Amino acid sequence: MASAPEGTTGRYTEDEIASQPGLWARAAASASEFAGALPRPGERVAVVGCGTSWFIAQSYAALREAAGHGETDAFAASEFPAGRRYDRLLGLSRSGTTTEVLDLFAQVRGTMATSAITADPNTPIVDAVDELAVIDYADERSVVQTRYATTQLMLLRAHLGEDLASAIADAEKALTEPLPEAALAAEQITYLGRGWTVGLANEAALKMREAARFWTESYPAMDYRHGPISITGPGRAVWMFGEPPAGLTEQVAGVGGTMVTSTLDPLADLVRAQRVAVQVALTRGMNPDVPHNLTRSVILDAGH
Repeated sequence: MASAPEGTTGRYTEDEIASQPGLWARAAASASEFAGALPRPGERVAVVGCGTSWFIAQSYAALREAAGHGETDAFAASEFPAGRRYDRLLGLSRSGTTTEVLDLFAQVRGTMATSAITADPNTPIVDAVDELAVIDYADERSVVQTRYATTQLMLLRAHLGEDLASAIADAEKALTEPLPEAALAAEQITYLGRGWTVGLANEAALKMREAARFWTESYPAMDYRHGPISITGPGRAVWMFGEPPAGLTEQVAGVGGTMVTSTLDPLADLVRAQRVAVQVALTRGMNPDVPHNLTRSVILDAGH
């Protein structure tokens, strides 16, 4: 086996996680180049994806609507409400081959404007949409998405007019800060978010399940107290993306759990969560580059 290039770990996932700050800066600087393919202010928009792409869609939808750019909904591509009309359908698909996304674009053709963001311009999604944004520089060799997903969200945040300099600086910190021991040692982790960070919580939980086959759950932070807190206890952690609601840290401690928080930009905190997922996988003797039962893209046969 050939040795890994200098400055790399030899594991795709770890190296791709480490590349994120530079890719984020590139995405932030190039957002204007993709203005024609991204939602316009005032449009009523539906954003769809599958797996990680759906969770990124959730975060973007919350950010766009909160920024006053227009009503924005996020759906798993297979669950898009038939007959509902939007000004634009935006699809997120790293591979450009995901069956449910392509099927949906075929269903809505001619009824609304369609756009997509992808990593591969040589896939069927090119012919399925009106406008396309390609960020091939963020593509990955790993099956488990890390840098592509976050770079895509940084592009969308930049398109909304955010100043992302501090988020990019925080990503650098997220790569070097010690990882939270409570998360590394936990037997179970619950991820929480509010607003746009609910999508990040869902994505962090998915990363741990994919990379390490580890028991995780995710919820909106305020809803966590309505039942899910019952699983929290000694040896279990609660990871909050952003500022916890008042009193929640004390409630977690009161049932024996440990709250994990950060002052980093929540997307940079997701980088920390990605690192934890890789470390837990390695500790458990798993290869995060080869997740159990997963492939890069889910392509279904005609019968689905």
